[in-house]
Amino acid sequence: MGGQLVVIALVLFVASLIVLVYALKKPKNSSQATGRQDPLSFNAQPQFGPRQLGPGAVVSYGGVDYLVRGSVTFREGPFVWWEHLLEGGAEPLWFSVEEDEGRLELAMWVKRTDLHLQPNGQHVVDGVQFRVSDRGHAGYTTEGTTGLPPGGEMDYVDYVNSDQSALLSFERWAPNMPWEISTGKPVLSGELIVYPAPPPSR
Repeated sequence: MGGQLVVIALVLFVASLIVLVYALKKPKNSSQATGRQDPLSFNAQPQFGPRQLGPGAVVSYGGVDYLVRGSVTFREGPFVWWEHLLEGGAEPLWFSVEEDEGRLELAMWVKRTDLHLQPNGQHVVDGVQFRVSDRGHAGYTTEGTTGLPPGGEMDYVDYVNSDQSALLSFERWAPNMPWEISTGKPVLSGELIVYPAPPPSR
């Protein structure tokens, strides 16, 4: 009889250990996604999403903390991308955020009022030769301070150099307006620290 009690006690002890191990391994939130995610996917980097980057957010880049004054959301068919006006350095910057085939494409831009070009053919700017990479027509909406209307439509023509390390952009906010020209360069997410914007007031 004593031997049977010992066996039963051992069985119960092992069963309780199994239950404990299982409970520890079980996710705390049953709705939590299982498996590993792509760390470079757009959804895995919410700090660059439209809800985190907006007026009031702070972007630390190159040793300078920039405040997001305003944001523009562009839509062309199924494609959506963003441009954020950053202030805090020697001159305002525009920070563009785009997803292309599951990869984030980030770039910093400077307006170039000294350039008087048209988006035709190739251009040489600052000793760099650029060729057309994309052009199109998009709708846009704005929030915060951007210098643009609350919404409308615009045309754009994008240029790149041979190794895509330098960028040139033409934007026109109405058919009868002159083209606005910017030069830019790609940046990596690791070069930035983003402090999210406060939630929009209701």
